[in-house]
Amino acid sequence: MRLIYQLSLGLLLVLPVISSHAEESVWDKAQVSYFGPSNITVYRSPTCGCCKKWVEHLEQHHFTVKDITTDNMQTLKQQYGVPRELASCHTAIIDGYVIEGHVPADDIKRLLMEKSKITGLTVPAMPVGTPGMEMGARKDPFHVLQFNEAGQSKPFNAYQNY
Repeated sequence: MRLIYQLSLGLLLVLPVISSHAEESVWDKAQVSYFGPSNITVYRSPTCGCCKKWVEHLEQHHFTVKDITTDNMQTLKQQYGVPRELASCHTAIIDGYVIEGHVPADDIKRLLMEKSKITGLTVPAMPVGTPGMEMGARKDPFHVLQFNEAGQSKPFNAYQNY
């Protein structure tokens, strides 16, 4: 339980807030069954809250996450071949693939099952409504893009009304 402090009419009110996962996310239920490699290494800034929420999303979908905080995100993105225009806030590696940004777990599972000959998947920027970027009922349309070592990308999946 955490406490919220609120100033009202000159009085300091202490309001208990019970943290609960009762409010379900559209991303909570798996649509893809997957039983292959599940070890994923996530690199993120130590101050990034949405990245931590994305890690929780992966864990909920039975990925085993090695969560590494670093101040050298740009160097990592360059090392793993993430083009600047496809970048987001965190970078993950699983089974030789790069996963950049708030990619839904089911798309990662699909990639691992299809064994596509690509560098990885990305959700560029940080669209509201993606896993880890939930903000109430707002859900911006977004694309999961696949990209190759030359930095070329094309759609892998699209989310319009989810």
